[in-house]
Amino acid sequence: MRSNKTLRTILILLVVGVIGFFVYKALAGKEEKKLIQPNAGANQKKKEILVDAHVVKTSVLDEAINASGTLQSNEEVELKPEISGRITHIYFKEGANVAKGALLVKIYDEDIKAQLQKLKLQQELAKTTLKRQESLLKINGISQQDVDVTANQVSAYGADIEYNQAQLQKTEIRAPFSGTIGLRNVSEGAIVSPTTIMTTLQQLNPLKIDFTVPEKYRNAVKVGDEISFSVAGDNNTYKGKIYAIDPKIDLATRSLKLRALLPNPGNKLLPGAFAKTTISLKDIPNAIMIPSQCVIPGTRDKKVIISENGLAKSVIVETGVRDENNIQILMGLEPGDTVITTGILQLRDGMNMKFKSIE
Repeated sequence: MRSNKTLRTILILLVVGVIGFFVYKALAGKEEKKLIQPNAGANQKKKEILVDAHVVKTSVLDEAINASGTLQSNEEVELKPEISGRITHIYFKEGANVAKGALLVKIYDEDIKAQLQKLKLQQELAKTTLKRQESLLKINGISQQDVDVTANQVSAYGADIEYNQAQLQKTEIRAPFSGTIGLRNVSEGAIVSPTTIMTTLQQLNPLKIDFTVPEKYRNAVKVGDEISFSVAGDNNTYKGKIYAIDPKIDLATRSLKLRALLPNPGNKLLPGAFAKTTISLKDIPNAIMIPSQCVIPGTRDKKVIISENGLAKSVIVETGVRDENNIQILMGLEPGDTVITTGILQLRDGMNMKFKSIE
């Protein structure tokens, strides 16, 4: 009995000892974490990122829209024949200016002229017969039906004559408007059809320019606004005026198409040329402009990093127009704020910063 009590006491002491050991280890681990965490936070807080900064200030902004455009002929047409046939004469010179209505190409028409002459003779004979029948009708020498049939023949010949006269006109290709002839693709003696492009005719003065602007400017531009533009290989700046605006925004590009008209004396500018277009909107006296690299684009918004008491802070901003180096800030910044320009991807809110330079 006494030995059993002793054994039980020993077992209880062992169990208590094991439990006490694990409790001690757990408490010691918590204390160690408490000691490590403050030190780690202190080290992180003391870590500084070397950055450049820009002090926000206001400036006068001449707001303008820059867009890419293409020069177009005021009028342009591909000259094709309306009927098939053989070219007998070409009356134009490539690159020459022609007046509206000028004869450019003649297609063989002798068969149509012969048919037209035949119809005219048949019509004259029918008219003579009709006169005789009308005289006989007065003395009841012929029925009214015979007279009506002959009168109908006269009218039918007249319709055939008009048709052939129209066909005869189709053998003459004339300039639909005054303009400049392009390069010809046919020669005399060539057989052409309505699908044959013989040459082109373009009106080069004035010219049109087509360009697009983002849809956010749809209320900022209007018919009558002046534009300026330049083309490659030419140091001159040209001007024109918007005369038409597409009533629909393009679904693919979310942009609005505009068309301007511009004088082109001497045909210095050519259709198809690429043009850098500028539309001046208005002057903003107190615009906030910052370097473009300060802005961090996101999926929903844009932000910048500013310095607040030496610590980094993210600020959501709304942007406006931009030029080659700077971008306008419409909302989110105030004059005097210090915006970080370099190292922004390494910064997190609350991190310390050390400035290399401040503009």
